[in-house]
Amino acid sequence: MRRLLPGRPAPVTDVPPKTGDTRPLPGHVAIIMDGNGRWATGRGLPRIAGHKRGINSVRKITRHAKARGVRYLTLFAFSTENWLRPKEEVHGLFDLFRYYMRRECRTLAREGVRIRFIGDSSEMPQDIQSMMVEAENMTAAGDTMTLIVALNYGSRAEIVTATQRLAARVAAGELSAGDITDTMISAELNTSDFPDPDLIIRTSGEQRLSNFLLWQAAYSEFLFVDRHWPDFDEPSFDECLDLYCQRDRRFGGLRKSG
Repeated sequence: MRRLLPGRPAPVTDVPPKTGDTRPLPGHVAIIMDGNGRWATGRGLPRIAGHKRGINSVRKITRHAKARGVRYLTLFAFSTENWLRPKEEVHGLFDLFRYYMRRECRTLAREGVRIRFIGDSSEMPQDIQSMMVEAENMTAAGDTMTLIVALNYGSRAEIVTATQRLAARVAAGELSAGDITDTMISAELNTSDFPDPDLIIRTSGEQRLSNFLLWQAAYSEFLFVDRHWPDFDEPSFDECLDLYCQRDRRFGGLRKSG
């Protein structure tokens, strides 16, 4: 696991492959968007100001990831643990979500970006649940990139629910416990329609997953970036792609010769 230094390379172009570079870019990038509150408090601002600034990074990185050829982009927007934050901050986050969805959904649909949500939507405010359904329907035909928003998402709860479903099938006599495979478990997860992430990025310097895609991250590459999410821009994303391309992904096998 490598932490990126505060400096950054010169910006690169939007063209997915660099000239003469045949190394594959990640098809699925997942990002833990951390550091909004610290960005704000470091400037003497209320924490919600950092979340507002973070929306700009969401816009920029979503479009830039699509331009670079990323097929799936997952953003960790709100965790099951985030309910423990002050009520004013939680309500402010929901207001920002409403603002983003009203402003961006039609644009993303025009750009061919499909929106999908993972997490337990039943605990979200009713109007937000309706917006989620509307956004998925409005962008269903998108075929350039899938934007996966993890909202009220917790990986442990997801795995528990998946195993409960399989246990119910065993109890009903539809399945033998000994026949359960990792593929069956994956098929019961929120992410069953998507490939596992090739690259997971966490901003703000923390080096942990925080209950995010624990099952799906089994063979992901990790990058921990010192910049807070509001400061994470297109060159920052390009730097992460460049570092990913330098990794030798062996999936438990041996290094390729030559």
